[in-house]
Amino acid sequence: MAAVRVPPSVSLQEATQRKLKKFSELRGKPVAPGEFWDIVAITAADEKQEIAYRQQLSEKLKRNELPLGVQYHVFVDPAGAKIGNGGSTLCALQSLEKLYRDKWSSFTILLIHSGGYSQRLPNASALGKIFTALPLGNPIYQMLELKLAMYIDFPSHMNPGILVTCADDIELYSIGESEYIRFDKPGFTALAHPSSLTVGTTHGVFVLESSNCLKYRALEYRCCYRFLHKPSIGKMYQFNAVCKHGDFCQQDFGGGDTAYFHLDSEYVYTDSLFYMDYKSAKKLLAFYEQIGTLTCEIDAYGDFLQALGPEASVDYTRDTSNVTQEESALVDVRQKIFHLLQGTPLNVVVLNNSKFYHIGTTEEYLFHFTSDSSLKSELGLQSIAFSITPDIPKGSAKTSCVIQSILDSGISVAPGSVIEYSRLEPDVCIGENCIISNSYIVTKAVLPANLFLSSLSLKIKGSLKYSTMAFGMQDDLKKNVKTLLDIKLLQFFGVCFLSCLDIWNLKVTEELFSGNKACFSLWTARIFPVCSSLSESVTTSLKMLNAVKNNSPFNMNSFQLLSIEEMLVYKDVEDMIAYREKIFLEISLNKK
Repeated sequence: MAAVRVPPSVSLQEATQRKLKKFSELRGKPVAPGEFWDIVAITAADEKQEIAYRQQLSEKLKRNELPLGVQYHVFVDPAGAKIGNGGSTLCALQSLEKLYRDKWSSFTILLIHSGGYSQRLPNASALGKIFTALPLGNPIYQMLELKLAMYIDFPSHMNPGILVTCADDIELYSIGESEYIRFDKPGFTALAHPSSLTVGTTHGVFVLESSNCLKYRALEYRCCYRFLHKPSIGKMYQFNAVCKHGDFCQQDFGGGDTAYFHLDSEYVYTDSLFYMDYKSAKKLLAFYEQIGTLTCEIDAYGDFLQALGPEASVDYTRDTSNVTQEESALVDVRQKIFHLLQGTPLNVVVLNNSKFYHIGTTEEYLFHFTSDSSLKSELGLQSIAFSITPDIPKGSAKTSCVIQSILDSGISVAPGSVIEYSRLEPDVCIGENCIISNSYIVTKAVLPANLFLSSLSLKIKGSLKYSTMAFGMQDDLKKNVKTLLDIKLLQFFGVCFLSCLDIWNLKVTEELFSGNKACFSLWTARIFPVCSSLSESVTTSLKMLNAVKNNSPFNMNSFQLLSIEEMLVYKDVEDMIAYREKIFLEISLNKK
């Protein structure tokens, strides 16, 4: 009698829960040789971020939240030009060489890129994307623990080398019980996930050799002829990257950001993380030490992987359409990398029952934590995770989500909102689709729908202060204008920014903005009041917001004002961690 195949969604859930359980058993315990990573390294954009990451790693180790006997490192990018995650990879290789000399030739290393400022998910800006809290676990898992859990099987089936991943994505997969993903071939090896052609336009896409397998398999090892970075649909067809379901019509592909597509449709295989062996890493390191200083942004995916495979072409090196800022040095560096890596094999691990989730924007964050039943069931995400809350009514499709927070009775939280690391006193009403982070609300308050509210502890001239960023979910913090005359093109909570400044009695001058005066944005606008207490800071920022919503004057001239950019310079990581620890202890005592 034929065995009944477990539905893909169920097998994915079971495989994910097994990995979480396996990781949970290693937390706070020394690991045996070969059982776990030799080194876990996180990249940071600058020294301030490096210090914040080191402090948080130290706290996690103290609280037994990570496996012990592992070398945890933070590698900071050099000061100066932005160098991208490819540049960060090169810097990390140099740091490994300095620390370990030739010893790292025998190590399994996990390198997590977390060097951005999270302008699209600002509650991760102060303490880092890799330390984003998840509604899961006790103590609460952050993205770091989840990454370590999802990759728990890799080190023991991996030759010495480096696995490169990003801090804001989640890869889930299911394979046969007796199968393992092996990273044991020379050169580079990447994971591949079936995705719609539309998803392929925003990812890397693999052009693979034909499969010699006639029936569906969850795991396949294939050679890659060429890697396309964020290609157009036309290019996918041109280079034969498009597959048809054909023999696999029984398989329920899709899910996650690799969005569901119909069984009779076409699909491509998209990227997530990749591995490079020690020999390839040393080749890149020699190149970096030869060029000295990088003056342009290098993409670890677009600039390393596109050089690989027998059909790789130098043409991509001149295409700067996907580059945020075209630097004169970029084409030259890309061409050098191409010639350096040309001929290096790109092996692909095809995971036919897998999902790729990205949690790098406020929209994705809210969707996955409050609405997306797939990720919730696969990871076991909770609506209320390690919190004290009154009974919050649950919506049918959409719920609210509370992570390590204390909510008093008499509080209402609308569906679609997330509250993390916060304390809310009675008579607080929170509208739909809000993110409330690291805040303390003591007075009666009605928070409008689509509000982002996040408080930071600051150290200014030796004194502890607080500031709370508040804006609308649709506000684009990255959007910038070149002149003060164009400030009217920016929007704050859906209102023309120029009108907001008028309501707050603030003058439009260059001094209103921090940093580079060549462009102006909400990120650099000095509009957030500095206060002496956390609760006062939240109350004041809500007043400035309500003034805009009600079109009523609120004079902000009496306050010291900071931009979000400046808040990150002045942030007091120790105080923010201490605030979270205080909430943690109170919840722990309450649970007992």
